Amino acid sequence: MKNGQQTPWYRQIAVVIARHGVLKGLGTPLFIGLFFAAYFWVLNAPAYPTTVMPFTWLDQIISFQPWAMSLYVSLWVYVSLPPALLATRGELYQYGMAMAGVCLMGLMIFYFWPTAVPAANIDWARYPEVGFFKSIDAAGNAFPSLHVATAIFSGIWLAHLLRGFNAPRWSVLLNWGWCIGIIYSTLATRQHVAVDMWGGLALGGVAAWLSLHHRACSKRTSVRH
Repeated sequence: MKNGQQTPWYRQIAVVIARHGVLKGLGTPLFIGLFFAAYFWVLNAPAYPTTVMPFTWLDQIISFQPWAMSLYVSLWVYVSLPPALLATRGELYQYGMAMAGVCLMGLMIFYFWPTAVPAANIDWARYPEVGFFKSIDAAGNAFPSLHVATAIFSGIWLAHLLRGFNAPRWSVLLNWGWCIGIIYSTLATRQHVAVDMWGGLALGGVAAWLSLHHRACSKRTSVRH
């Protein structure tokens, strides 16, 4: 508060982003790097044969859209936003543990129940950007979609944090537009099918609800003491 007026939301965000900048700047890419190391290890060493996931009516409705690859890869920027808006080390550690739980649950499922998307009747040589991802992301880690799980987890958290800053409605709508775009891209690029998407939504949504509930309980406890 300054002269009886609340600090504008964008200035609040700027102050919070600057806090623990080294931890955020190093911790987020380190977390992503460790995830990819575990992801590709599981991808190349599944415990059982791979199951092909079914192609459903929703997959038939959403056609292949190569331009959606830009939305797909934007996830790695998107997932960096919620931790950037956390103010304390304790909040950062709790958020990191919750996100790690989402990833570990997905990786465990991948290991014990490896799954793949059905082969698409597409000449990937015509779409080198999408084909590149197809070449490195071999069959095995389809259900649940961790792309979707981490996107919805980040989206729910980011919406919660923006409301805490009293950010304008357009910023919350922009957040959800980006989140939905990433989820859409998993189907439009044929990286996943709808069944994978629903599994990712369930995993990420439940984890976000549990972690935010824990956050609220922790704040109430700290206020009472």
